[in-house]
Amino acid sequence: MAKDFTLSIDEHSMTSSPPTGGGVIIDLGTGDGSFVYQSARRHPDRFYIGIDAQSSALEKISEKIHRKPAKGGAPNVLFIQAAAEDLPPELDGVADEVHAHFPWGSLLRALALGDEATLRSLRRVCAPGAWLEVVIALDPERDCSEIERLGLSPLSLEFLETTLIPRYRAAGFDVVKYGSLPPSEWPQFQTSWAKRLRGATPRPLSFLIARAASDVGDSNSLHISSQR
Repeated sequence: MAKDFTLSIDEHSMTSSPPTGGGVIIDLGTGDGSFVYQSARRHPDRFYIGIDAQSSALEKISEKIHRKPAKGGAPNVLFIQAAAEDLPPELDGVADEVHAHFPWGSLLRALALGDEATLRSLRRVCAPGAWLEVVIALDPERDCSEIERLGLSPLSLEFLETTLIPRYRAAGFDVVKYGSLPPSEWPQFQTSWAKRLRGATPRPLSFLIARAASDVGDSNSLHISSQR
């Protein structure tokens, strides 16, 4: 059973830090594995699984985790090459938390549009009550070619409430928080990709936080907006 944790985006402080709920934490689209590695080193009592469809960026850190802890190793880390829509059945029901920080490419499309196969795959690996956190950074101008290529819709409040949240709910997730933050309040995530996306002029940030439900019902969602 998933444990409670402090939501990564607090509606009062509007700041963010990686949540620490205990148990098994999955990082989807883990990239170079930095978030998983840094989190595992800080919390040796928790088990972290980094998943990415491409494994080339994980070669160096995969070697590093097998060292002795005193020399930078992390025995509480596992990296898996797999597609989000077809996660290994061995992971069914193991996750207490699932994070997707700044997805790109096909994973971005799946999470930003609420692809049914991907969301049901994520729900399958979640324990009852597990947390799902999706954080997306897109700039309508700088990322216009990627937005057009993936056929993405603007992550407006209307799109979230009328289209995206119902799709997450249909897949078995109860969305409890969602909204946007101004670039000045970007959270500090330990990923190389996040640093690249942030750049000198940070992209707008959208987020969605949900819990894996045993059945689908009405969501008591809390909208957090950058509008003051």
